[in-house]
Amino acid sequence: MCWSATADLVAGAGLLALGGAGVARVRDRRDLPLAALPLLLGAHQIVEAFVWDAGGGSGPATVVWTVIALPLLAVWVPAGVWCAAPPSARRGASFTLAVGVATAVPLAYGIAAGPVTAEIRGHRVGYVVGLPYPPVLVAGYLVATVGSLLLSGDRRLRALGAVVAVGAAVCFALWRLEFVSTWCAFAAVCSVMLLGWTRAPRREVSHIFRRPQL
Repeated sequence: MCWSATADLVAGAGLLALGGAGVARVRDRRDLPLAALPLLLGAHQIVEAFVWDAGGGSGPATVVWTVIALPLLAVWVPAGVWCAAPPSARRGASFTLAVGVATAVPLAYGIAAGPVTAEIRGHRVGYVVGLPYPPVLVAGYLVATVGSLLLSGDRRLRALGAVVAVGAAVCFALWRLEFVSTWCAFAAVCSVMLLGWTRAPRREVSHIFRRPQL
């Protein structure tokens, strides 16, 4: 997530502040799950600081980090979009939520079956979880998270989905090169966008979801 324990703690505190501000500014309670997402991301960062402090391994912090990163986010994001989506966009939101739940089940099973380990690799942490059919699960995870935002029927959330897709690709490339983990900066950008979304006028539904006028 971040390149050091200190960076994780600083980023986590910032995300918690953004999340708290977003929740306080929500106008519609249906928006609360998405508005609270930065709170979850902030807690996620802080948990990883403990992983750094432990030198990796398979301790409780590693397991908690993995639970948040994999099954929980796979359900939280599409569920939040489903809650906030207008009725005309509920079909797409229901589909991505179903994909998220179907993806979260084997992810959770893989974590429960274990072992889950973390390894400090320079300026990043590598996590290892035994999962069946990884390409299928990755595809389901992306449909549930990125896809739900793109199908939300809200132009601000669609923009967020586009940023998530591009940012995830960049962060993953840097992570694979073992250069540095930049997820914390990426999470901060997304959290700022969500903060703006919480106070925006009621979201307009994209024309692709509107019924034709007779």
